[in-house]
Amino acid sequence: MLLDKLNRPVRDLRISVTDRCNFRCPYCMPAEIYGDKYEFLPKADLLTFEETTRLVRIFVRLGVTKIRLTGGEPLVRQDVEKLVAMLAQVEGIEDLTLTTNGFLLAEKARALKEAGLMRVTVSLDSLDDEVFKRMNGRGHGTKRVLAGIRAAEEVGLRPIKINAVVQRGVNDHTIVDLARHFRGTGHILRFIEFMDVGTINGWKMEQVVPAAEIVRRINEVFPIEPVERSHRSEVASRYRYADGQGEIGIISSVTEPFCGDCVRSRLSPNGRIFTCLFAANGHDIRGPMRAGESDAELEARLHRVWGLRADRYSEERYQMLKAGVGVEQRKKIEMFQIGG
Repeated sequence: MLLDKLNRPVRDLRISVTDRCNFRCPYCMPAEIYGDKYEFLPKADLLTFEETTRLVRIFVRLGVTKIRLTGGEPLVRQDVEKLVAMLAQVEGIEDLTLTTNGFLLAEKARALKEAGLMRVTVSLDSLDDEVFKRMNGRGHGTKRVLAGIRAAEEVGLRPIKINAVVQRGVNDHTIVDLARHFRGTGHILRFIEFMDVGTINGWKMEQVVPAAEIVRRINEVFPIEPVERSHRSEVASRYRYADGQGEIGIISSVTEPFCGDCVRSRLSPNGRIFTCLFAANGHDIRGPMRAGESDAELEARLHRVWGLRADRYSEERYQMLKAGVGVEQRKKIEMFQIGG
């Protein structure tokens, strides 16, 4: 079994298929920086679908069983369903899923399902239209996102997960409204603590709503009880409604870090491997691949990258916060470049 320096296997590969997005969420891709003149990656720099599929086959040999397509916004990548169809044919993949802001999902859901996608996760930070318009940076209401969720359900892309990043003073007053809306639908709502991903989102600890507070707020209205994780590396703490109306999840990277169980690797649109969401530098795999390296040589290269992995940033951040010292400001890859 391939293990990193902290004895963690590689099981989960997140593939960012584009750095482009049709939203400008302030915590990821603020409009004042990524405006109309911002230059995204040229098409020639992006991994082709064939190159991506080749790398996935190699990752599967190293132990990966779960593939998640991300962005940017993956549905703005032209013909992304063709990539889904190619990946669906790779033996050894047990879970093929995609994370989207949902804006284009209604028109893409059926094609994605027919191509072999198993399920989707949709980002939706609030049901309040005014709050949501501010948070997506484009003034879009929730109507199209909710329509996308319905379309995904209708074609069988289930179970559907709904991700909401919670920021104090921004959308935390809408937590219970989200729980109320998705309770009993069969969808799994997951609240995510606001994280210092990248270096441009203006993260401050004062904006973090701790997982314990989120649980308390929901429990006061809809009693919930903890559920055991389905597997050790699951990132969300699970809770079910006491009356049987479904479950929610809490992703607490800030106040209850889970680096010790992290089995994720990330592949950027231009073919760099990142071994942590908070990493500063990636490892180029596109260059050697296009230079003619064989599958065996690429596999050995990826084996070395994972074998040297010792990332545990969330735990280091937690220790700094616990000690009462400021969180070290270090350069980190931006979230839209490698997915969440």
